[in-house]
Amino acid sequence: MSDEQKLPKEPPVLLPGAADFTEEQIETARVFFAQPVSFIMGAVRMDAMPPSDLPEVAFAGRSNVGKSSLINGLVNQKYLARASNEPGRTREINFFLLAEKVRLVDLPGYGFARVSRSVADKFQDLGRAYLRGRPNLKRVYVLIDARHGLKKVDLEALDALDVAAVSYQIVLTKADKIKPAEVDKVVAETTKAIAKRAAAFPRVLATSSEKGLGMPELRAEIVRLCIDE
Repeated sequence: MSDEQKLPKEPPVLLPGAADFTEEQIETARVFFAQPVSFIMGAVRMDAMPPSDLPEVAFAGRSNVGKSSLINGLVNQKYLARASNEPGRTREINFFLLAEKVRLVDLPGYGFARVSRSVADKFQDLGRAYLRGRPNLKRVYVLIDARHGLKKVDLEALDALDVAAVSYQIVLTKADKIKPAEVDKVVAETTKAIAKRAAAFPRVLATSSEKGLGMPELRAEIVRLCIDE
C-alpha cells in the first residue's frame, strides 16, 4: 500500500449550518432540481390558489434579501422568479411547479418601505392567510441577509410563523459578501436567537446564489422534506 493510500480521506468541507448530506443525496437533489420547472400563477386570494395536492415549500424574507435570486439559483434558471424594485409582483403569492411533484412558493416580501402601510398590510395578510390555510406546506424558508443578520422586521415575521405553528428554517443569503469567520458568527448568533422558538428548525443554512454556496445542501433539504418523507 502506497503512502498516499494510507492517508485518511479529508472530510468534506461544509458551510456553517449545512447538513451533513451524503454525496448520493446531494446528487439526487441536483438531478431532481434539474427537471422542468415553470411558473404556474400568481394568486391574490386564497380561493384562487392551486389545490393542496402537492407538497410545497415557501420562501419569505424582507424585500431585496435575494429571494428571487435564491429561487432561480435552486433551479439553475436566471429569470424564473423576477425581482423588481416595484412592489407589483410582491402583492401576489407566486407558485412554481418543479418536476410535477413539488411547488416552490414565493411569498410577498415584507418591510417594503415604498408602499403605504395599508397596501403592505393587505399583501402581508395574504401571506399570513396562506400560512394558516395550506396543510400541504412542508416548511417556510425565511431568508436573512448574512451581512445584516436578524432585524426587528424579521423577528416580527418569525412571531407570525410561531403563531401559525408553521415549521420554518433560517437561510442566510449573500454569504459570499462577508468573510468566512463573519459567516460563522452570524450563523451562531442566529442559531442562538431562534433556540427558544418552537416552530423554528434549529439548523441555520448559509448560502450564496451568486457563487452557489450552500445551494446543494438546500436542495437536499427540500428533497428530504418533500420527496423522501
